[in-house]
Amino acid sequence: MHDSAQGVQPGLVRPRRWWPQLARPCVLCSQWASHSLCGDCRQRFLGQAMLRCPRCALASPTGGVCGACQHLPPPFSACTTLADYGFPWDRLISRLKFQQQPELARLLAGLLADVLQAAPPLPPPQWLLPVPLSPQRLAERGYNQAWLLARALAALGGQQARGDWLLRLRDTPHQVGLGRSARERNLRHAMWLSPAGQRGVPGQRLALVDDVMTTGATAAAASQALLAAGAADVQVWVIARTPAHTPAPSAGG
Repeated sequence: MHDSAQGVQPGLVRPRRWWPQLARPCVLCSQWASHSLCGDCRQRFLGQAMLRCPRCALASPTGGVCGACQHLPPPFSACTTLADYGFPWDRLISRLKFQQQPELARLLAGLLADVLQAAPPLPPPQWLLPVPLSPQRLAERGYNQAWLLARALAALGGQQARGDWLLRLRDTPHQVGLGRSARERNLRHAMWLSPAGQRGVPGQRLALVDDVMTTGATAAAASQALLAAGAADVQVWVIARTPAHTPAPSAGG
C-alpha cells in the first residue's frame, strides 16, 4: 500500500521505527544513544566486574567471604552492589537524591538488576523494602530515593515492594564523616516495624534496598529489626558501596 493511501503525504519520509530509541542523551557523556547509558560508558564503567565479598560487598581478592565478615558476620545474609561509590555513580546518586531527578532511579535499578541476574543464585526475596527515611528527612527531600529504587527493582524482577513495613521513627543526625561505631550509636532504636510490617514480615525472605552502603550500620540496624520480627532472611541491595578506608559520602549507612 502506498504512503498516500495511509494518510502520509507523498514526498515525506516516514520516521523509521528505531528513531525514537536514539532520541536520548547518555546521562554521563551526553552522546546520543539507544539507552540512557551509552555503550561506551557502560563498557568503561561496568565492563569488568569486581570480585567482592558476598556478605558485605567490599572488594575481595578471591571473591570469597572477607576476614571481617568471617570474624563478625553482619545480620544480613548477602549484599549485592552495582559499583563502588565514586565517579560517576556518586554524581548520579546525588542527582537522584538532591537535584530532583527521580527518573534516574529506573536507570540505576535496571543496572543493578543486571548485576543481580549475573550473581551466584540465592533464594529470591519475596518482598523488597526500602531503607526508610525519617518523617523529617522525607519532608525535606520530598521522596525516598530508596523507595523509588525498590519499586523499580520489584517491577523488573516481578516481585512485590512495601514501603510501609519498616519505619525510621527517630530523626538521627546526619552521618557524614561518622565511623561505624558512631553510626551504630546514632541508629540505635531508630528502626521500627509498623503494625502492617509486624503482620507481614514473619517467615518472609526480604531484600533491603538503598542507594549507598557506607559502613553497613544502617543496613545492619534495619536487618536486625526485621529479623527480630521473624523475617526468614534479609539481603541488602545497594547501588553503590563505599570502599574500605574511603571518606564517608553524604548518603548511605
